[in-house]
Amino acid sequence: MKSYRELANSVIIDSRKNILMDYDDLLELAGEGRSAFVFRIKGTDKAIKVFFPAFTHIAQEESEIYKALQGDPYYPVLYDSGTNYLVIDYIRGLTLFQCIARGIPVTPEKIREIDKALNSARKKGLNPSDIHLRNIFITAEGQVKLIDVARFRQTKTCSQWNDLKMAFYKYYMKPYFPKRIPEMLLNTIAALYKKNLIPGMRIKEKLINWGR
Repeated sequence: MKSYRELANSVIIDSRKNILMDYDDLLELAGEGRSAFVFRIKGTDKAIKVFFPAFTHIAQEESEIYKALQGDPYYPVLYDSGTNYLVIDYIRGLTLFQCIARGIPVTPEKIREIDKALNSARKKGLNPSDIHLRNIFITAEGQVKLIDVARFRQTKTCSQWNDLKMAFYKYYMKPYFPKRIPEMLLNTIAALYKKNLIPGMRIKEKLINWGR
């Protein structure tokens, strides 16, 4: 098989618009984030995350954080890293975003498990930040896994997870609250939130973070 570096170099990204142009046949596109494309490496249980040209500096930061988290069952194993890529476990499961969009119930037990995962990172001297529905997975075995840890060393306080929990217990857990929220609605709410068109500090409006 080709080396991880060769696979990463096969990924061609238009640097002007961050459009994926080409990639090796050994790769299967698994997702796209704000700073990278993620591929499953065919025939393996590994994923390679290739950063957009303008975001390659994140690769080193995220790799160092994954190294600090090695051995922690709540986070993927880091197998390799380079100037513009990371190789980690490929996680088979659904994100919390997908669960909400598909109407798959999220239980208080899973919320408590996510708290344990974040506290585990804090015990290693990290500051979990930018926690949202798309970087929390529930695996096929029902385990909690967190990805996208690049901001786990920032010094400022991030209240996003606490906001999510508040929305979960105050609204989602109510019997009358819909357990399925269309993806378009979640994305629309997130867009409004990012533009500060919805006051984020009012308790009633904490729910918007479900779409971030």
